Amino acid sequence: MSRVQKGLVAGFAATVVVSIIEAINMTVGHWAVAFPQLLGVILQQPADQPIVGWIAHLVAGLGLGAAFGVLCPRLPTDTPESKGILFAVGAFILMGLVIAPIGGAGMFFMRAGFGTVAWMVVSHAIFGIVLGNVYGRLVAREKRLRIPVGGATAH
Repeated sequence: MSRVQKGLVAGFAATVVVSIIEAINMTVGHWAVAFPQLLGVILQQPADQPIVGWIAHLVAGLGLGAAFGVLCPRLPTDTPESKGILFAVGAFILMGLVIAPIGGAGMFFMRAGFGTVAWMVVSHAIFGIVLGNVYGRLVAREKRLRIPVGGATAH
């Protein structure tokens, strides 16, 4: 499996975990505006049609996963989880500086309030932990399955 493929799998897993937390936030606590809701606003979708925001959330997670697969070996930390956190928080900073203002949500989504900004940092850190952990496990699994003679891999 290539690094990009491992990143896609890890990005999907991380997106599922964060989506569960976001769904709980949206239905039980609603302590902050959820990322799929913010994506819906940026994409100018009606609030009563959240599916576009959820699809954009999944696409963003897969894209970040693929990018992480490429960049992971170059990130300056020691563990896959810390690399994931660094990457995901970096993605949040880039998104907060570029995408959020373009979409009308304000710098770092500040138009949604400080609680949402704090929630975005926390949810991105959770995303990064899961992303790095799953990616690291896939790399370790591949190393365990390698057969040294002839470079073939076990299936």
